Amino acid sequence: MPVLHNRVSQKELKALLYQETEPRTTLSFYRYFPVGDPQKFRDELYLALQEQKIFGRIYIAAEGINAQISVPQSGFEGLAAYLRGLAGMEGLRLNIAVDDDGKSFWVLKIKVRDKIVADGIDDPAFDMGKKGKYVDAEQFNRLTEDPDSIVVDMRNHYEYEVGHFGQALEVPSDTFRDQLPISAEMLQEHKEKNIIMYCTGGIRCEKASAYLLHKGFTNVFHLEGGIIHYANTVKEKGLENKFRGKNFVFDDRLGERISEEIIARCHQCGQPADTHTNCRNEGCHLLFIQCEACATRYQGCCSEECLQTILLPVEEQKQRRKGIDKGAHIFNKSKVRLRPPLDPPSSSPAK
Repeated sequence: MPVLHNRVSQKELKALLYQETEPRTTLSFYRYFPVGDPQKFRDELYLALQEQKIFGRIYIAAEGINAQISVPQSGFEGLAAYLRGLAGMEGLRLNIAVDDDGKSFWVLKIKVRDKIVADGIDDPAFDMGKKGKYVDAEQFNRLTEDPDSIVVDMRNHYEYEVGHFGQALEVPSDTFRDQLPISAEMLQEHKEKNIIMYCTGGIRCEKASAYLLHKGFTNVFHLEGGIIHYANTVKEKGLENKFRGKNFVFDDRLGERISEEIIARCHQCGQPADTHTNCRNEGCHLLFIQCEACATRYQGCCSEECLQTILLPVEEQKQRRKGIDKGAHIFNKSKVRLRPPLDPPSSSPAK
């Protein structure tokens, strides 16, 4: 039986990626469809994608598949044909990354989960087959100009903060499972209006549209292919780009630029900035926004304390990290946690 997971260190795999000479394409896709045996499907998919030198992160569940991957450019057409040939994945839309250096992933990870999007829905009457209407970029732009339309961002705060559609409502929550009931409550007074939902690639807003219909809403739409597909379409067709700023992505890039506007601010000094980074202190690893000046001053750390920690001998750093749970610091940044700025600058620079 072949090994169906990676056994080489992350450091070695990343080094191998940067030695590659063939360019790679980053893409994402998802599909809600019934998967009879998720583990079997996962294992078959792993073997096929490993053979094609695909890297990335894929989740499989009884409700479908959610994937963000990178593929050698010469293998793109073969991959597309393979995926679209799988039962339930016919005509699959592949979202090509907007701002891509091909270095998004360096290992293939495929996991079986209860759901491809954690939603907290336990109502047996909920049906993903009853979802909102797709709108493409052109329809989306047209609908947003209608005063009877409400645009809703179904992403987390750290995503919304660096980029969003101009008139979009933010749902104040750090998790999608909390956003669903909050969004339904927020929109009660607009129940008769056009509700247009969007997210990064379409997977969250598609489920959110089904949830609102389940809760009695009627005119519910969701942006087909999310921000990624929208950005590619407006560029190809010469349409007005209504998205402001950067699109946060869940790979090593941490963002792709959709417009030249910078609408966020550095969490340390407050200057305009929209570059996310994880604190260099491995005992912290906090995700936050940092400008170039603060990146230099703090050497990629989120605070003076973390800066002093990374200057310690490696063994002492390891001792300090023992028993620390970093889970809450990774991709989990609410407005409350990072206000005021992380480490307000003093009159003298850090040494």
